[in-house]
Amino acid sequence: MVPVSGFSYTSRDGTVVILHHGRAATTLRGMRAAEFLAEVETDPQLVMARWTGNYKRGNERTARNHPRNQR
Repeated sequence: MVPVSGFSYTSRDGTVVILHHGRAATTLRGMRAAEFLAEVETDPQLVMARWTGNYKRGNERTARNHPRNQR
C-alpha cells in the first residue's frame, strides 16, 4: 500500500480545515473538530485521510492478492 501523504490541517476558532495538496478537503466544527484534534496526534496523515474519506475504498486486499501484483 502506498503511504498516505499530502494532507495538512489548520485550526482556528474551533474550526478545523483539512487540506489535501493545498485544497480544502473537508471542514470540521464543534465536537467533530475536537475529536479530530485529539486523534490527529497518533498518525496525522492516516487520520486525515480517514476523516476526509480518502482511505481504503474496499478493494485493496483484493488487488493485493491478484496474480499480477504478486512478486
